[in-house]
Amino acid sequence: MRRKIEPLLCELHAHTRWSDGALTVRELVDLYGRNGFDVLAVTDHVVRRDDPWLPPGGPLCGVHGANHAAYLAELLAQAERARREYDLLLLPGLELTYNDADPLAAAHAVAVGCRTFVGVDDGLEPALVRARAEGATLIAAHPYLQGDRGSSPARATTRFSREWRELRPLVDRWELFNRYELFGWVAERGLPAVANGDFHRPEHLHGWKTLLPCVKSEDAVVDYLRSARPAFLTRIDDVVLLERAA
Repeated sequence: MRRKIEPLLCELHAHTRWSDGALTVRELVDLYGRNGFDVLAVTDHVVRRDDPWLPPGGPLCGVHGANHAAYLAELLAQAERARREYDLLLLPGLELTYNDADPLAAAHAVAVGCRTFVGVDDGLEPALVRARAEGATLIAAHPYLQGDRGSSPARATTRFSREWRELRPLVDRWELFNRYELFGWVAERGLPAVANGDFHRPEHLHGWKTLLPCVKSEDAVVDYLRSARPAFLTRIDDVVLLERAA
């Protein structure tokens, strides 16, 4: 008889102190592991050298070419512990962060399963192409419509909504939900959707999340997200709801 695969509860968009998150990688693993998640993608920011929100003359923030090896080494070490202690699959990743003073030119994309450093100095499209060539699956993050107000200038990212037809071949999934925020135009266009927490602080554990009916392995998760098969969405409002039955 054919066996049904239990859907995996996934967080596909999460930040740590490697960029602008409040927790270390270890603390993030413990939070998601103790709350019953099956998959956690750590996707810290990669910004361009002339990012408009960086202080003039200041150092690069987030993940960059000089610290990526250390970043990846920590993720892989914590991935072993996550699987051993929580049966949690930790996936390495990056958030390809192309900020611009003009929101119509700004866009972020989450590269899940990316183990190679991918910069954005040459633009968003070359970064997406390279990340996919390196084996990642690409998710259009918080794709605001023009006129929407993000929580900060860096989240005023409307390029994906303006140029979705042109950029669609370069990404695999689109955030229909970012935490509790709904991007209804994604559903209206029939784009393949996911729901992510965009974790920065512990309260971001809650909100809309993705369920994937696939085997718990990096290859299976990346392949599923790259496919046209449906992802299922669920809303998590309280950690009690995540407790597994004995």
